[in-house]
Amino acid sequence: MSTTATVVTLVAAFMAGFSGLSIFRGAKFVTEPLVEYGVPKGMWTFLATAKVAGALGLLVGFAVPAIGTAAAIGLVLYFTGAVITVLRARSYAHVAFPLIYAAPAAAVLALV
Repeated sequence: MSTTATVVTLVAAFMAGFSGLSIFRGAKFVTEPLVEYGVPKGMWTFLATAKVAGALGLLVGFAVPAIGTAAAIGLVLYFTGAVITVLRARSYAHVAFPLIYAAPAAAVLALV
């Protein structure tokens, strides 16, 4: 794995993990938009777990590349769903946020 791929993978893992842990902590900058988008509170734990699992999968990917690739695919799909959720809620000003989180995961796929 190249240095670039390693750095991008670490950035993607940090961002996804931070986002997931922010939901677990109930950080307002994450939970208030979820309420605004109409995401049921019962789904928040699942969403947080998916992000943290994706982050851990990216890190495990250093030892088992297939798991890292699967985690990157999962995160890209997750954040694609987040973009769709934001668009369905007609919160167009917020659509950049899930794209910012999806970009490093997509870059991991492009680099491996």
